[in-house]
Amino acid sequence: MHEMSLAEGVLQLVEDTAKRENAKRVKLVVLEIGRMSSVEPEAIKFCFEAVTHGSIAQGAALEIVNVPGAGWCMLCAETVPMQELYGACPKCGSHQVQATGGTEMRVKEIEIE
Repeated sequence: MHEMSLAEGVLQLVEDTAKRENAKRVKLVVLEIGRMSSVEPEAIKFCFEAVTHGSIAQGAALEIVNVPGAGWCMLCAETVPMQELYGACPKCGSHQVQATGGTEMRVKEIEIE
């Protein structure tokens, strides 16, 4: 389960930010997770709770924002919605579509006190 290592990376970023800002605790972490990122939101929630135990982020709320998939169709020459990597263009059926969004996972916001 790669979500555990991702959650550990998020915790490291959160702890670094909290230390830099002299925070007493972390209240909220907002993650953006792309539809085509291969990250399972429920698994990341479980892993985040596990890795934050005993840290400054213990008990912090984790909010997940789902980012839709998007790609550039070379035949249509426009951005189209995508449901899966390497999928066909929903307009012309071509498989010459390069993903341009929805493959990422990033920390969007950290609320501290």
